[in-house]
Amino acid sequence: MRKYAIIVAGGEGRRIGGALPKQFRMLAGFPMLYWSMRAFREEDPSTALILVLHRDFITLWNELSLGIPESQRIPHQIVSGGETRTASVVNGLDLVDDGEQTLVAVHDAARPLVSPEMIARGWDALRDCRGAVPVVAVTDSLRKIDSEGNRAVDRSNYVAVQTPQVFHAKSLKQAYELNPGAVYSDDASALEASGLQVVLFEGSPRNMKVTNPGDLEIAELFINQDKD
Repeated sequence: MRKYAIIVAGGEGRRIGGALPKQFRMLAGFPMLYWSMRAFREEDPSTALILVLHRDFITLWNELSLGIPESQRIPHQIVSGGETRTASVVNGLDLVDDGEQTLVAVHDAARPLVSPEMIARGWDALRDCRGAVPVVAVTDSLRKIDSEGNRAVDRSNYVAVQTPQVFHAKSLKQAYELNPGAVYSDDASALEASGLQVVLFEGSPRNMKVTNPGDLEIAELFINQDKD
């Protein structure tokens, strides 16, 4: 069994503020995207890591990597991102072999708190399916907005989707090849568009997406708690 992890960090991530895209901001002593790499490394050191970076920031990442102690550096490959997240994932998949026993995880670098345990649950979920997606329960009340106004909906019918989403590599590659140029909100949507279904597995409320100012501080708090 061969496993790959594509860590998507190709955006410019400006919403959080500051001069650097969020994936390169320091978080508990390391660039933020390093924490996702570390989680996959801890879950299985044999997993091949692929970073998808905006071409304008590859040099920056190489410079930041030199600041990581040599004993904690993690081997990885780098590929340039595309104009969309979908295009970035496809670029990453070019480095993944499509053998029948090859698995691939696609993870957003903006979720630095992913745990090795959650990653393992994803791999396990692939025993009986071609793709699996981590989800958590929706805790907020929901309302649907349409042309007739808005109305409350039953939140028990919905879940929030996270990453890493995991797949048999051959199936995911074929899904993207069937609809070249299509743009998807996530990789599970591409698999479904090819006629295959995905299963759900347990995500984690801590697997937050760092998006807004203040999220980095929350993420660092969680990391420091784990150190204690």
